[in-house]
Amino acid sequence: MTLTRSILIKIMLSLACMLSATAGALEVGDQAPAFSLAATDGKTYSLEQFHDKQAIVIAWYPKAFTSGCTIECKSLAQNGHLLKRLDVTYFMASVDALEDNQAFAEENEADFPLLSDPSKEVADAYDVLAFYGVPKRQTFYIGKDGKILFIDREINAATSAEDMAAKLEELGIPERQAS
Repeated sequence: MTLTRSILIKIMLSLACMLSATAGALEVGDQAPAFSLAATDGKTYSLEQFHDKQAIVIAWYPKAFTSGCTIECKSLAQNGHLLKRLDVTYFMASVDALEDNQAFAEENEADFPLLSDPSKEVADAYDVLAFYGVPKRQTFYIGKDGKILFIDREINAATSAEDMAAKLEELGIPERQAS
C-alpha cells in the first residue's frame, strides 16, 4: 500500500509540474516579453523600440549551422523581399553566441538581423526552450502595441519567408509606406 501511494504521489506531482509549465505559456493577446538582444548587424534591438511604430516577427531557431536552421535562414534571405514590402521588422533568434550567429548569417547571406540570446533569459521568457537547452522552432508575430498576434509552432523551414508574409497579410499588417 505504501509503495502504491508513493507512486501515486509522484505521478500527481509530475502532472502538477507539467500543468504549471504549460499554464505560463504565452498566448495570443499576451504582452510579449521585453528583450534587448545583440544582433548580427552590430546593433542591439529591443521590443520597446518598436512600440507604436512597427510590428515585429521573431523566428526562434534551435542552432546555427544545422540543416533545418540553414534552410530557414536561406528562405528568409532569398525571399525576404516578400517581408520587406510589409511594415514589419523581422529577426531570427537563437541562444547561440553572437560570433556564431554572425558567421551563420554571413554564410547564408542573411540581409536581416539574427538575434543572440546566449544567457537564454529571453528564450525562457518566450517559453521556447526545449528540455535540451536550445529553442524550439517557433515564430512570434508581435503587433505595434507589443501584444502577441500569433504564435506559429508548426514551421516549414523551406517556406518560412512565404509563410511569414502570408500570415502578416492575414493579420492585417499593411504594406510599407515609401519614404
